[in-house]
Amino acid sequence: MNDSRSDFYASAGVDITAGYKAVELMRAHIRRTVIPGADDDIGGFGGAFVPDLAGMREPVLVSGTDGVGTKVKLAFELDKHDTVGIDCVAMCVNDIVCCGARPLFFLDYIACGRNIPEKIAAIVGGVAEGCVRAGCALIGGETAEHPGLMLENEYDLAGFAVGIVDREKILKPASVAEGDVIIALRSSGVHSNGFSLVRKILADSHTALTDVFDELGGKTVGETLLTPTRIYVKPVLALMDAVRVKSVAHITGGGFYENIPRALPEGLGAKIDRASLDIPPIFTLLARLGGVPEREMFNVYNMGVGMTVIVAPEDADKALAALRAAGEDAYVCGMVARSQERMRLC
Repeated sequence: MNDSRSDFYASAGVDITAGYKAVELMRAHIRRTVIPGADDDIGGFGGAFVPDLAGMREPVLVSGTDGVGTKVKLAFELDKHDTVGIDCVAMCVNDIVCCGARPLFFLDYIACGRNIPEKIAAIVGGVAEGCVRAGCALIGGETAEHPGLMLENEYDLAGFAVGIVDREKILKPASVAEGDVIIALRSSGVHSNGFSLVRKILADSHTALTDVFDELGGKTVGETLLTPTRIYVKPVLALMDAVRVKSVAHITGGGFYENIPRALPEGLGAKIDRASLDIPPIFTLLARLGGVPEREMFNVYNMGVGMTVIVAPEDADKALAALRAAGEDAYVCGMVARSQERMRLC
């Protein structure tokens, strides 16, 4: 343990020794994420990674950065901090895999009102779990204490990931053609988007996080909403080995209407079969409590589809089989059509 201590800094609200203790508590979590190329020794000024470039003709690094957003306020209220780190990793690596890239490493940034080592370690434990699920290494991060800027029990969490792909394997919307099939990969719920609206709905309807609704299967509202974001990296990479994947969309903030068109070239649109969608009960509950029209729900939330994959029609059955073998309960949810309307529910 580093024995550095500043009484003057502590009087201003920053406890240096708490930071050292937090790092010690993190070490076991970080060791879980070590993969070839990573060094599990932390505490330096930078994280190092040696990528394996064997078999790549023109390696391209792909990066993604994001945070958890106002979902962390639910973690504050429920005093549960071991899952939001999974969300943070998911929001970055799910974006990276949309390019066809394999995530290599991740770094996190935690800003807090007060560094409580056990809480920080729980957050990082979630980050480490997300890295394990994505197959990447947690090679560094930063925890900053911000007294006066944040309340003692508050924190914010963000991070970034770097992945790699051979240039010839980068997924591009230009390869998508009329008649291609859109496959849905199920979400675990709300994921990490639209929580400002979630919190407004709960407040306006006087719904507590501890409330239980029959449609939530005995879980409280809070438990359901804190369910972490699914990480799709391994299934999508396995799919790319099985069939030609043309394009992938991560359904995040902006829902269907913003994200699916990003995976399509100009002049083509997505026709989504509304009846095919298996919408989790949390979305119908939020719509009912908030009086939110269906169009708005699909414009904000993933509505049970965390990612879409586009393949040629002749590859659809093989793609579904590969995804199911990788643990994804995937299904066809639509097709690509020639249209100026970029996204349409049919």
